[in-house]
Amino acid sequence: MGGLPGTDPFRRAGAYTVWLSRTRVGGIGRQRVCDAGPVTAALDAVRAVLIDLDGVLYVEDQVIDGARETVSALRESGLGLRFVTNTTARSHAQTVAKLDRLGFAVAPDELLTPARLAVRYCEQRGHRSALLVMNEEVKEDFAELMEDEGGQADAVIVGDLGDAFGYDVLNRAFRAVMAGAELIALQKNRYWMRADGLSLDVGPFVAALEFATHRDAVVVGKPARSFFELALADLDVEARAAAMLGDDIETDIGGAIAAGLAGILVRTGKYDRDDAASSGVEPTATIDSIAEVPALLARSGALE
Repeated sequence: MGGLPGTDPFRRAGAYTVWLSRTRVGGIGRQRVCDAGPVTAALDAVRAVLIDLDGVLYVEDQVIDGARETVSALRESGLGLRFVTNTTARSHAQTVAKLDRLGFAVAPDELLTPARLAVRYCEQRGHRSALLVMNEEVKEDFAELMEDEGGQADAVIVGDLGDAFGYDVLNRAFRAVMAGAELIALQKNRYWMRADGLSLDVGPFVAALEFATHRDAVVVGKPARSFFELALADLDVEARAAAMLGDDIETDIGGAIAAGLAGILVRTGKYDRDDAASSGVEPTATIDSIAEVPALLARSGALE
């Protein structure tokens, strides 16, 4: 993992609080994520690709045209691949199973979810117990932590509960944070695309807790720099030799560029032209869908 000497990669002095634009895009307001000066990578240097899932490979159970073929082509080219997601509605194992069911052969160690970062962060902070605000399946990814719902938790970790989010759930989390627990968000996306249209994501519920408690959540998923650093470490490549492929202008593209990767925005999933234009983020490239990636990288020289 990269980092400043003697510092916690989640808490780098002077670089920890990032103000993201308050436009109608994926992120919400201020997010406590790691950042440093952006160094945009050139596509001709790309040796690895990070691929978002929802909105890039598929929308719920509908595979996006050309997605399977593109993943196969990238594998055959020898590029390193990691599949990276902010999805917190399913466990790591369930997500791997879904990818397999949809025709994407992804090994468990090729998939990176925010849960892995959250567990590591808790270990670094000395947190042993947590109030887990997420569905039962996702709790499987937090076996290292003792679940505590009695008000003595060291941390409150917020993931996706979908329709189960409600007053009682949020009030229990609110009380735990007010009692001293650290507020940790697996991600802070504003919305996501379902088969039936745009839907609220975890971010609005995290924002409610931040507002009520006067505390900022630590965000461990994208756009946290540490999330991208972990993927790069797994691939053993430098940031300038990697590209992020995503549909979220802030969490995918903005986060990647801030971490030194190239950012390729696709016009599928939650993509919105006005949001992209007003975000203040300039993608390295914008394409219609993942199907265009092989041609894009071939033109740049990254693929022969």
